[in-house]
Amino acid sequence: MRAAYRDDDRGQVAIEFLGMVPLILITLALLWQVVLVGYTYTLAANAADEGARACAVGGDGPAAASRHIDGAWTISGGGCDEGDGDMVHVKVTLGVPALVPGIGDVFSVVGEAGAVREEVTEP
Repeated sequence: MRAAYRDDDRGQVAIEFLGMVPLILITLALLWQVVLVGYTYTLAANAADEGARACAVGGDGPAAASRHIDGAWTISGGGCDEGDGDMVHVKVTLGVPALVPGIGDVFSVVGEAGAVREEVTEP
């Protein structure tokens, strides 16, 4: 009687594994999207910092901000906000790319930076 019971369970692990594969793949895709969001925050902060440094010496802030941004990310902003005093501020907005192609940007991430205005002297 016991041998017949064991034969009925053959292949059960394979069926359960096939049922879990979609759940595992969806979890990995969501984790990868979270990684993309975190990396976009890093890129936005770096782009704003590059733009602020360029604006501080009178350079082209938007060009400096977008120099290191890859084509998967959409960038806007980066202009110099002179404001009051000796500070220049730059605000950059990056769209977070979706893992699935064709969807577009999931949402936007803002990076802000400031730098002290510098005077450039030619030797």
